[in-house]
Amino acid sequence: MSSTKQILNERQRLVLLQTARASIHTGLIEGHSLQVEPADFEPALQVQRATFVTLHKHGDLRGCIGHLEAMRPLIRDVADNAFSAAFQDSRFPPLRQSEFNQIAIHISVLSPPEPLSFVSEQDLLQQIHPGTDGLILQDGHYRGTFLPSVWEQLPTREEFLAHLKIKAGLPASFWSDTLEVFRYTTESFGETE
Repeated sequence: MSSTKQILNERQRLVLLQTARASIHTGLIEGHSLQVEPADFEPALQVQRATFVTLHKHGDLRGCIGHLEAMRPLIRDVADNAFSAAFQDSRFPPLRQSEFNQIAIHISVLSPPEPLSFVSEQDLLQQIHPGTDGLILQDGHYRGTFLPSVWEQLPTREEFLAHLKIKAGLPASFWSDTLEVFRYTTESFGETE
């Protein structure tokens, strides 16, 4: 499922998925992510993009790591985030060799975040596009994000925003004049389970 126009073609998507799996395999064998040289890949995979890599095992979350800002070439971001999702997500123990063939890999490539301008919570809610928008919410040192795929579990704007506040470490009813919200979309693709 993709929530924005497709930028990557099927071959490029396949290369990213293969790189993510190879990076996890390298982690199991050598203890580090796959070292990729962006110049060895086509230009679309060399562009700096932010990604999240999500792992599922039998339909359940098994790891998810990513970045909200583009910091490195797309191919390297996917390799590093795949390794981190498998071995460094603090919610889960490191992936074991016996699990390798049971995981499905899902990649989300983020658009650059755009700030939203709003005067009230109701104004903010009216600007959110369910099923399409990923949101970053921050106030001071509190920060959280939900990818667009989270709409599948939290289908209403009110639920989505309330749970995002909780994820950021704030009460569900929190409101402040210093609250900042950014919108982004993702191009998402992955392996079938």
